[in-house]
Amino acid sequence: MGKETPKSEELQKLRALIVDDEESILQLVAMALRYDGWEVETASTGADGLEKLRSYHPDVVVLDIMLPDIDGVQVLSRIRGEGYLTPVLFLTALDSVDDRVNGLTAGGDDYMVKPFSLEELIARLRALVRRSQLLRNQEPDPLLRLGDLVLNEDSYEVERSGEIIELTTTEFELLRYMMRNPRRVLSKAQILDRVWSYDFTGKPSVVELYISYLRKKVDGGRSPMIHTVRGAGYMIKAASGS
Repeated sequence: MGKETPKSEELQKLRALIVDDEESILQLVAMALRYDGWEVETASTGADGLEKLRSYHPDVVVLDIMLPDIDGVQVLSRIRGEGYLTPVLFLTALDSVDDRVNGLTAGGDDYMVKPFSLEELIARLRALVRRSQLLRNQEPDPLLRLGDLVLNEDSYEVERSGEIIELTTTEFELLRYMMRNPRRVLSKAQILDRVWSYDFTGKPSVVELYISYLRKKVDGGRSPMIHTVRGAGYMIKAASGS
């Protein structure tokens, strides 16, 4: 048991990647962060920094702009281009307003100029990590579930009882709107407005047509989920027994 506790604690440490070609800065920041309880990885070139980012998956990156191979702004551009949302703090000797604007416009989250306060740097890094974690926690679940029907808003996949259902884009948007409003009667006008947009000039009959398409694919051979409320509109609810 005594050997497992340090491992458990270690997993909870914040992870930082420092990319700077000044060895003295690199070691100073790394030492300060480790003393503060962080796990730290370092790199002295942009290329090495990118490789470390991909393998180390830090919670935050401290990035110099003036690097010997790829400048920090280009490094950040590649980071964002590969889909990484890791917060990045620029730590650089470039202190003009234009430099700050360029760094933040490129997707940087914060900017500090050398010389700097270690205490302030650590405080800013912790604030960036907290903000990043808060945003991740607020991201909505991409899965809409209703009984045995599951719709993935990210991948545009739909399945019922584990069976994939192929939908056109319009059918998907119609189903998504209905699943966001379960057990609620939606009028043809409401559906036209939300699925076909407010400036759509088509007739309500198009809603009837697409409801029939959706019924064949979602309800075909199964307990019905899509219901017509005569004179009012349409409603989706979990099938009985699901």
